[in-house]
Amino acid sequence: MPYIIETFDKPDSQALRQATREEHIDYLESQVDRLLACGAKLKDDGSDAGGGFYIVDVETRAEAEAFINADPFTKAGLFERMAITRWRKGYLDRKSYLRPR
Repeated sequence: MPYIIETFDKPDSQALRQATREEHIDYLESQVDRLLACGAKLKDDGSDAGGGFYIVDVETRAEAEAFINADPFTKAGLFERMAITRWRKGYLDRKSYLRPR
């Protein structure tokens, strides 16, 4: 069952985010088979809101924790906190998972 990981950057950490961004993207590309979705949170004006969301296709909370702990953003100390929540797919990619097929 997938997990949602929400991250919250430490205050005034935009320089650290930018300095580790390429390594972070490389990590995400190496994990593409586990990613259902991910991306940065933005303010209404399109500027960075300081954090992100990941929806990872893993079986256990321990696997979700290992995924985010291996992220270069985590290793660099970017995040003030993280929230990991188990998630049931209702709709994904315009496809319903609500009724058995």
